[in-house]
Amino acid sequence: MDNLRTYGTGPFCVAVVHGGPGAAGQTAPVARRLSSGRGVLEPLQTAASLQGQIEELETVLRQHGTLPVILIGFSWGAWLSFMVAALCPPVVKKLVLVSSPPFEAGYARRIQETRLSRLEEGERSELESLIRQLDDPAMENKTAAFARFGALFSKADAYDSDDEDPAAIDYRVDIFESVWRDAAGLRRSGRLLELGKRIRCPVVAIHGDYDAHPAEGVRTPLTDVLEDFRFILLERCGHVPWTERHARDAFYRRLEELLACGT
Repeated sequence: MDNLRTYGTGPFCVAVVHGGPGAAGQTAPVARRLSSGRGVLEPLQTAASLQGQIEELETVLRQHGTLPVILIGFSWGAWLSFMVAALCPPVVKKLVLVSSPPFEAGYARRIQETRLSRLEEGERSELESLIRQLDDPAMENKTAAFARFGALFSKADAYDSDDEDPAAIDYRVDIFESVWRDAAGLRRSGRLLELGKRIRCPVVAIHGDYDAHPAEGVRTPLTDVLEDFRFILLERCGHVPWTERHARDAFYRRLEELLACGT
């Protein structure tokens, strides 16, 4: 299928959801690693709307997962998984949010400032140029600019990265623009966080202490709305835990513990 990869052998009780939006394939290394001894789904989000991505993920899980599944969402995928767990409770047994964006808009204001402070002067200038290109409606092919934009942010988000299993990512700027616009609006209105009151399964958030996305923007809001919530902070860890030299082993150990407790 164009929007699904599978790893290991069934039953498929675990699904790993990539970030972006518009960065399909990003979590392939995690899916591969977790598939030793179990079946793992890697859904690829192809819909170009927020509602479309929610429906697409639910459909893939219902058609190919052994329900309810343990849903692991990374970055944007954490938000998407959060929404699916809220709107489709029978589908999700446990929710794991990895490096989630903050759930309240006030915390998000620090992200850009933090990232820029970690880049060199030339990289900051390049980033400004890339933003102008991406904002230009006359520019037809923005894929290369979008990929480079992501690479600069990934550098700023990393503590000590050593990507020993790089993923082949299919960048889609059209998906990013349309989906993120609606998702950011959902956060600004407070409706994203409000959805948490509908989640009935256990929720665990894993976050790096060096992630430009502030940990308190996840821990504090979710503590207030979720009935069963636990927060795990990884030391010397940026936004992508499985690429971090100092945190990689701890990240996978935590995931394995959570999967063992959920089966």
